[in-house]
Amino acid sequence: MKQSRLQIAKSDILRYFDSIPERTLRPADMERILAEQRFGWRLAQRTRASHFIRFLADAGKLTEIVFPFPKPYKREIRYTWGQPSLYQVIQTLKPRCYFSHYTAVKLHGLTEQLPKTFYLNVEQKNASISSGGLTQKSIDNAFRNNPRVSGNAADTKDFRVVIIGGKNTGNLGVIAEKVIPDAGTLRFTNLERTLIDIAVRPIYAGGVFEVGKAYELAKERVSVNRLAAMLQKLAFTYPYHQAIGFYLERAGCKPEALALLRQLPMEFDFYLTHKMGETDYVKEWRLHVPKGF
Repeated sequence: MKQSRLQIAKSDILRYFDSIPERTLRPADMERILAEQRFGWRLAQRTRASHFIRFLADAGKLTEIVFPFPKPYKREIRYTWGQPSLYQVIQTLKPRCYFSHYTAVKLHGLTEQLPKTFYLNVEQKNASISSGGLTQKSIDNAFRNNPRVSGNAADTKDFRVVIIGGKNTGNLGVIAEKVIPDAGTLRFTNLERTLIDIAVRPIYAGGVFEVGKAYELAKERVSVNRLAAMLQKLAFTYPYHQAIGFYLERAGCKPEALALLRQLPMEFDFYLTHKMGETDYVKEWRLHVPKGF
């Protein structure tokens, strides 16, 4: 049986993909490689990118990963060569993105769980504007309801990816480090920013009990001074410092370390999370927490 041009060039094609540093490729990358290498591999003009991709999947180490983000968001496809880390693959979904919330908790070693949901933060382009005019009634009404969550989520049989349209912070507290073997450099929030984010949105971190556990595991490493300074830069409308102070105290941080947070205004009663049902009231932080927490 006569071999196709792809079969004749198979060893050269596989050698090429083994040699390139990129292990995660977009559909546009596959089209570009085919266009650039077509002449050298002596491939027919009728060989389309879809044929090329199918051939590599059958003959080599190419795997297609589909991220089925719902409309109006964009469905994404990535091709991997070999076995790059899933973190690396997910990090290519959006420019200037970074891992946050429960994913950052995992990268910092602050959970004993194995989360199958990845949280990717993409900061909004426009500067975030405080709504102002905070009242006790507006706080009560907001936290009586379910929290807002991102609808930009892709579910596969093995994992979930949630893309969060985050507050514009100028990438405050975002670091780039190699923290997982063979995963390359990952962008994620540093320890203090992570602890702030999960207190603000515990629904993105496994809930308040997981957040409490993360604070306990972080208490010997966290700098409350850095955390307080970062919190002031973030300039939230709601008094999240009351929730953060409670978590830190509950984790066993020394009273003197909490002085900076105690000095911040506590003008309103606040809530540890949304829609808690029965609660206990922690007077010194003016905070409602789940009953028995």
